[in-house]
Amino acid sequence: MSVKGKANMNIRKDEMNSAYKPIGQQGFTMIENIIAIFILVVALLGLLSTTVIVVKADSFGRTMTTATTLAQDKMESLKNTGYADLVSGADTIQSLYTRTWTVTDNSPAANMKTLVVSVGWSLQGGTHDVTVSCIVNSGT
Repeated sequence: MSVKGKANMNIRKDEMNSAYKPIGQQGFTMIENIIAIFILVVALLGLLSTTVIVVKADSFGRTMTTATTLAQDKMESLKNTGYADLVSGADTIQSLYTRTWTVTDNSPAANMKTLVVSVGWSLQGGTHDVTVSCIVNSGT
């Protein structure tokens, strides 16, 4: 065999040996894979808890907006009612919201009425409410 032929054999032999690297150089070990999976699971659990918080906050914000709108609508309705016809009352809306309104005569002064509208609801194990108020006069 010539020198050139021996060189080709050596290259092939080296290529074969490179496929059989020592264990420490072949890739990730089982321990490294387990640690990587553990870190991934911890990160995903963190994202999951954040998602739950965001969903609860969104739900609370939506119900708060609805309750505020219901209170403001009733307040506008009361303000458009004649002064002599203003009376206290209550109603239930969508079986979730309880709306009450109170009319206090001669408060804070004579010929004035204080209107207070409160909307309450239960959500996520707690009770919440929104209250709006205003003062109207007799117009005399």
